[in-house]
Amino acid sequence: MHSKKITQGFCFGLLRCAAFVNALALGILIYFLIINGISAISWEFLTQPPKNMMTQGGIMPCIIGTFLLSFGAMLVALPLGIGSAIYLNEYARPGRLLRLIRLGINNLAGVPSIVFGLFGLAFFATQLKFKVSLLTGMFTLGFLTLPVVISATEEALKAVPSTYREASLGLGATKWQTIYKVVLPAALPGILTGAILSLSRAAGETAAIMYSAAVFYSPKLISSILEPVMALPYHIYVLATAGTEIEKTRPLQYGTALVLITLIFGMNFIAIYYRAKMQKKY
Repeated sequence: MHSKKITQGFCFGLLRCAAFVNALALGILIYFLIINGISAISWEFLTQPPKNMMTQGGIMPCIIGTFLLSFGAMLVALPLGIGSAIYLNEYARPGRLLRLIRLGINNLAGVPSIVFGLFGLAFFATQLKFKVSLLTGMFTLGFLTLPVVISATEEALKAVPSTYREASLGLGATKWQTIYKVVLPAALPGILTGAILSLSRAAGETAAIMYSAAVFYSPKLISSILEPVMALPYHIYVLATAGTEIEKTRPLQYGTALVLITLIFGMNFIAIYYRAKMQKKY
């Protein structure tokens, strides 16, 4: 018994150390961005488009483009992902086909994001003639985040006790009524966890939108979903690698990265807040 307690304490210690290292790395990153990028943050920086070959001005079109791409990706990924998870967990029969489908989903989660970008360019932009646009980027990022949504939703559905289903069916509800009114509300906090992870990944992607949605420079705000957009991750990439005066734009690079991190934290905080409310309710 004593040796088991020692082993348990050692394992918990390793877990605490891993959590501390992750938190420390995040803290150092945020501190580094604040120290180097806070000087670039101003009202003009947040509300004006880039000027003078992007060495001056702001990032307003990038902020709006990132919002539109992220939430557009969720509009694509959530219905498809939740529907797929419901079918796999509630309707599909166990067997080789189901195992192959799950294997394919797991493999899809490991595909590099640039492959999704090339797929979006070839299929949505060229075949469906959406061109390099916000719409193409939404579908590309939606398909990129789809495996995360499916896996998280399926795990959330599995976590719902089978007694919930049995009680509902015993009271005369149909299977769909049981899923819609009993299972899904109980699984909603777990589904929102997948949505949070997907939203964070979609907001920070560069390679996936490089060929499908992002444009180097666009001073005007987007007026159609068939137009390309500026986005914060791609803007950072351009400033850091393809700009004409990279050293001169260094504070703008850090400032843009700081805004991107803040936006992701803000969107995550809102999603976590609603998830907490759902957990209390259900």
